[in-house]
Amino acid sequence: MPRSGPLGCAAGVSFVGLAALIGYLRTGAQGGKSDAPKELGSVEVQQLIAQTPADKAGAASYADRCAVCHGDHMEGIAPAFPMLVGVGNRLTKAQIVDIIQNGKNQMPGAPDLQGADLDALLRFLRVGEQPAAATEADQPDRFTFTGYRKFLDPDGYPAIAPPWGTLNAIDLKTGKYLWKIPFGEYPELAAKGMKNTGTENYGGPVVTAGGVLFIGATIYDRKFRAFDTRDGKLLWETELPYSGVATPATYSVDGRQYVVIGSSEARDPKAKQGGAYVAFALPK
Repeated sequence: MPRSGPLGCAAGVSFVGLAALIGYLRTGAQGGKSDAPKELGSVEVQQLIAQTPADKAGAASYADRCAVCHGDHMEGIAPAFPMLVGVGNRLTKAQIVDIIQNGKNQMPGAPDLQGADLDALLRFLRVGEQPAAATEADQPDRFTFTGYRKFLDPDGYPAIAPPWGTLNAIDLKTGKYLWKIPFGEYPELAAKGMKNTGTENYGGPVVTAGGVLFIGATIYDRKFRAFDTRDGKLLWETELPYSGVATPATYSVDGRQYVVIGSSEARDPKAKQGGAYVAFALPK
C-alpha cells in the first residue's frame, strides 16, 4: 500500500558483518590496527559497543534523549536510525552540536540541551577526542555512514518529479497494479494550486468488510481518508489534530462500527509536537 521510509543499512549485510564493522569503528578508526576477529558473536559486540567513558551524567542524558532511537549502546536501530559508535570520528564537534540542538531530517532538535548537560553528552559520545593518525595499512577497508540524507531541492521538496508518494492496490494473483493514485499533499503547495503531489507516508491501511480502505499515513497534510478498494476513489477525508502516522484499527460496540487512529508529529520535527487518538463512528 503506501510506500515510503528511510533506507539506512545495505541489503545483505549480515549480523556478523555488522559486528565486524562495529569492531572496526571502535578500534581501527582510532588509529591502531584492529585486533577484532572477522566474525564476532553477540557477546563480543556488546563488549565493543559498551567501551564508552564512565560518565554518569552523559549516560543519563543519552538514555533520556537518544537511546530510544539510537539504541541503548549507540548501536543504532536499522533502518531508520544510524549507529552513533564512533560518531566523533565522522563529524566535527560543531556539526554534532548543531544536529543535537537543531535536529536533522526525522530527528527533532533539543535546543534546551546546553552547558554541562551538553558537555556530558558529548563526552559520552566521545566527541572531541583526537585519534592518532592512521596509515592506509592500518585501515585497509573503510566504511562510512553519514546518515539518511534526503534528495531535496533548494525549497526542501523532493528533487524528483511528483508524485512524491502513492497509494497502490496490487492484485496478488497477477502481481499487477489494480490502481495507483497520488497520496498526500503539501498544504502550502495545495494553496497555490499544486494539489495531489504525494508526500512521504508512514502507516498502513485498514480495510472493512464492505470494501472501504481507511488510512492516515501522510505527514504534512494531517488527513485521514477513506477510499473505495475497487478503484481508489476518495470517499471521505477529514483533518486530524496531528499527522496520522500509524495504522488505524476498527472495532464495534453495541453493533456500531468505529475506526480509530493514533496521530502525532513524530515524523515532522518542524511541526508543533503532540499526539492524540481519534475515533470515528461509521454510518449505520
